[in-house]
Amino acid sequence: MPLVVTHKDDPNEARWYASLFDFAKRKSLRVVADPDSSFLEKEIQHPDLIFSFYYRSMLPMPVLGKARLGAFNMHGSLLPKFRGRAPLNWAILKGETETGVTLHEMVEKPDAGRIVDQQATPIGPDETAVDVFRKMTVAAETVLQRSLPGILSGKPNLKPQNLTAGSYFGRRRPEDGRIDWSKSAQEIHNLVRAVAPPFPGAFTEGMKIHRTRLEPGRKPQKRGPYQENGEWFAGCGDGKVLRLLEVQESQ
Repeated sequence: MPLVVTHKDDPNEARWYASLFDFAKRKSLRVVADPDSSFLEKEIQHPDLIFSFYYRSMLPMPVLGKARLGAFNMHGSLLPKFRGRAPLNWAILKGETETGVTLHEMVEKPDAGRIVDQQATPIGPDETAVDVFRKMTVAAETVLQRSLPGILSGKPNLKPQNLTAGSYFGRRRPEDGRIDWSKSAQEIHNLVRAVAPPFPGAFTEGMKIHRTRLEPGRKPQKRGPYQENGEWFAGCGDGKVLRLLEVQESQ
């Protein structure tokens, strides 16, 4: 019988996605939330397959090793780039023009197992994280459709990762959205896109900034936000200007 392992729904978390726990219940699937390792090792005895989709914890190796056909994770980047937490947000923050999804074996190290399949997704210059996430969801479905026949046959085409050619990033916190106006206009634009709602958002003194646009040729009045003819702009550390298209002023 399938077992769904997920997280407790936090009422204080600004969730922008449906509850997996509630979905599993509606489908009459067995579901547990936030189990410890000992529970998993006891309850998961002879699984055919284990899949992980954006699960926030590492599954213990004694559990992964039991899966007859393997244990696989869908990661939100083109591995080995952007291993670790919040890969999509980091990719936009770092100015990448492409990301994607990777289905890979789960091993002891995070996001380090052999690759089953990948699908690239472009990142537009003004797209936010949620814009790209929607495209990545389609890419993940494509990867699963291509990969499942090989996995179910027990003969997936596995390719080792070159971890030295990749990168690893840690978790992000809401306070990481604070804007440093000494940075370049492009860097600040990327930060705003990377953390725009439904993520916590980029902020500065007195306001949150949810959408920006580069303004080539405009001269800044000062560094940081200011108003001009009723519109918001901001001067940046490289002498360039951002137009602040969506601003939420503090009450």
